[in-house]
Amino acid sequence: MTERFPQEKATVVQANTVDERTNFLVEEYSTSGRLDNITQVMSLHTQYLESFLRSQFYMLRMDGPLPLPHRHYIAIMAAARHQCSYLINMHVDEFLKTGGIAEWLNGLEYVPQRLKNLNEINKLLAHRPWLITKEHIQKLVKTGENNWSLPELVHAVVLLAHYHALASFVFGSGINPERDPEISNGFRLISVNNFCVCDLANDNNIENASLTGGNFGIVDSLSELEALMERMKRLQEEREDEEASQEEMTTRFEKEKKESLYVVPGDTFHSFPHSDFEDDMIVTSDVSRYIEDPGFGYEDFARRGEEHLPTFRAQDYTWENHGFSLVNRLYSDIGHLLDEKFRMVYNLTYNTMATHEAVDTTMLRRALFNYVHCMFGIRYDDYDYGEVNQLLERSLKVYIKTVTCYPERTTKRMYDSYWRQFKHSEKVHVNLLLMEARMQAELLYALRAITRHLT
Repeated sequence: MTERFPQEKATVVQANTVDERTNFLVEEYSTSGRLDNITQVMSLHTQYLESFLRSQFYMLRMDGPLPLPHRHYIAIMAAARHQCSYLINMHVDEFLKTGGIAEWLNGLEYVPQRLKNLNEINKLLAHRPWLITKEHIQKLVKTGENNWSLPELVHAVVLLAHYHALASFVFGSGINPERDPEISNGFRLISVNNFCVCDLANDNNIENASLTGGNFGIVDSLSELEALMERMKRLQEEREDEEASQEEMTTRFEKEKKESLYVVPGDTFHSFPHSDFEDDMIVTSDVSRYIEDPGFGYEDFARRGEEHLPTFRAQDYTWENHGFSLVNRLYSDIGHLLDEKFRMVYNLTYNTMATHEAVDTTMLRRALFNYVHCMFGIRYDDYDYGEVNQLLERSLKVYIKTVTCYPERTTKRMYDSYWRQFKHSEKVHVNLLLMEARMQAELLYALRAITRHLT
């Protein structure tokens, strides 16, 4: 069975010592003058954070096809698809600092037609990337005076995918705006849920009264951990004994794809007040001004009646053999930076699971990454999707689907409900995997459409 990201860059070992992390944060603060909450939470995994900051810095600040203010406006448009006020606020400030025209912040009707034309691809990438075709690309590159060059379009697509996925991380990790009593640019900074960034950033163990208040909760979550370890061991043994036929592998993928239909955000939490989703989702900034068709959202790839949509066979268009070279050709070096980031998160391990050490977590990481791609209709011929069902319990699947497809609906209850014995850093690692898997899925669909336009 071939590995998607061969581990030639050496599996990341436990290197996040307190000293190393402190030094990194001090350096980051002295360079930028601020330390945002995303950086603090990601700093639980400093090697990944360095890779993330390098690629983000390149797409926002280094030489590239798009003017600096446009980059930040595109980030705002992307974040608005998920009502992510945190990212919108951040890029409103950056947009103005880089010389953006303040009037554009009044909404899309104030921006040049060329930027407005990105609406359709922003909407599809964020919610149903499998609908993107070469016709969408042609429309953007052949619109007379408002046309996009291919390098500009690739830069825009990378930014859109990056900020859609980052919105998943922000909501999945419960990141709130930095404390600021001021109201800037008409946006009121609010806290949308009960996470405490200091808990995440300090990697405090998860202590939730409703989960660990009594002995039952502790015993229950410990046995949950042991059961997961046991399933991993059994799957490894079965894998060594016999390999499923290609036909059986296809059947298992279709089964998993169909089953993901019934994983609905909130379905395991129906006993809790519905307001857990809606009351916490107060949108104080008028994010709707940055998007069109706000009602358009994720719809299951496997939705009944849409069976004619072909599965994206990953072997036909891979990041390594196709996407990477196209991105690098049209927007130099970003391909290398994204590739390093994808590999880093896929191979990141400390060989621990909660209190257990010397554990090979490859199987678990692969299941998380591939489940996200499964929800986007992407199938790996060499992967046994039966493993997803064995390794990812229902509450974790609900969490994954919510964070990936409807991030603005994520609640702390969902975050607490799975892997209750695991450290925050391990759950942040899950969020990093979900974020990068989502970004890669969006890029694969968009880049495939660009390739088809070129051929």
